[in-house]
Amino acid sequence: MAALHTLWLGLALLGALGILQTRAEAQVSPQPNFQQDKFLGRWFISGFASNSSWLREKKEHLYVCKSVVVPMADGGLNFTNTFLRKDQCDTRTLLLQPAGTPGYYSYRSPRWGSTHAVWVIDTDYEDYALLYTSGSRHLGQDTHMAFLYSRAQTSRAEVKEKFTTFAKAQGFTEDSIVFLPQTDKCLE
Repeated sequence: MAALHTLWLGLALLGALGILQTRAEAQVSPQPNFQQDKFLGRWFISGFASNSSWLREKKEHLYVCKSVVVPMADGGLNFTNTFLRKDQCDTRTLLLQPAGTPGYYSYRSPRWGSTHAVWVIDTDYEDYALLYTSGSRHLGQDTHMAFLYSRAQTSRAEVKEKFTTFAKAQGFTEDSIVFLPQTDKCLE
């Protein structure tokens, strides 16, 4: 189950990814005029896309999880993520540091010792947010992920379509795009 824990650490904002200059990274940029104060609060991770076959293989064990985003004194973001693991609620915290342009952050993975790039690509602050990460895990394996964050536990069909279109534009295939099922646990 350590693997499942690692998965949620990554899913619950983007663990195990490092900053690399890749083709996909060149195609993304943070939302223009990103307003961090409007992005704060409770979100639900309701979908993701990944180039990791391991992650896609574990999707049957994953559910919507809750993420609470609060500001840090240095201008970064603290993501406190609560997810279902072994029929128990587990909580992890990820600290995103500002990396230049508003909406662009970096995160250092204690597990892999790598730095991750994180972009808030698109958000209306009230309903959804699309996030993208890029980096490398161990042995230089490039990893790219896209995330759909929603203010509600279930995303509207139009938002899912927007996420699917974005994910495909980043090179993710249909089978690498996952919408997470709801659970009645760990989301209060």
